[in-house]
Amino acid sequence: MPHKNLQTVPVYGKALQLCETSRALASYFSFNKDLLKLYKSQALRDIIADAILTDAILIQQQIAQAEFSSSLKVRKESASFINTIIRNINSYCTGLEKDGVKEKEYVSLLRQEISSFRSSFKNWRTSLLRE
Repeated sequence: MPHKNLQTVPVYGKALQLCETSRALASYFSFNKDLLKLYKSQALRDIIADAILTDAILIQQQIAQAEFSSSLKVRKESASFINTIIRNINSYCTGLEKDGVKEKEYVSLLRQEISSFRSSFKNWRTSLLRE
């Protein structure tokens, strides 16, 4: 199999953008400004911020796994897992709103990024499962 460059895969670029937005919003919303220690926090907002960050990173990993795999089964599993992660991040946005985040436009920004990623993801998934 030829060596692939993930930087040329449009959905990977969208995943990087989603991760950057997630990181910025997690930093903004969390009470604990040390993002590497969010998992230690008991505050719901920090727990949600940590989950968003973790899931955004998992998306990139799953795209890479699917892109470099010759197994249709592995590619399907990665695509399915990414689909679940997208739903989870949308749920986390709802969780932030229910936790009283006043800056709803920032949550909307993350939702827009998810929507943009999702449309790129659907195109990628279709081509991935055809190969």
